Amino acid sequence: MPTERRRIDEPPPEPRGRRFDADGDASRRTWLASERTVLAWLRTGLTATAVALAVGKVVPDLRAGGTEWPFVVLGAGYGLLGVLIVAYGLWRGREVDRAIREGRYLPMDSRAMWLIGALTIGMGLLAAVVIVADA
Repeated sequence: MPTERRRIDEPPPEPRGRRFDADGDASRRTWLASERTVLAWLRTGLTATAVALAVGKVVPDLRAGGTEWPFVVLGAGYGLLGVLIVAYGLWRGREVDRAIREGRYLPMDSRAMWLIGALTIGMGLLAAVVIVADA
């Protein structure tokens, strides 16, 4: 089957087959992308919650003696971080869905990202301190 060469300055060919909807509107794809994003927030929050359980309960139970309270505090911090991430993800998903219905774009709230990022960095640094101090 010979391939046809086309000039670089020509537009790409029109896709064949059905368009996503009758008007060529991509809103359904946008809705699905928004849904996947909310699910990613939920997965991230669930991961932080799993880390909370591991650090706060499993690690102290597996250790042979030593101080337990730093691990419990660290686990509680990761638990709160997980709750914050899930709450923000659900709120953000609702607001993005409203924006999609209204046909507008909703940028990410940089304050929320800085807060979640700073808390995550802080929890990571605290984990490093607890691990080094326990060694």
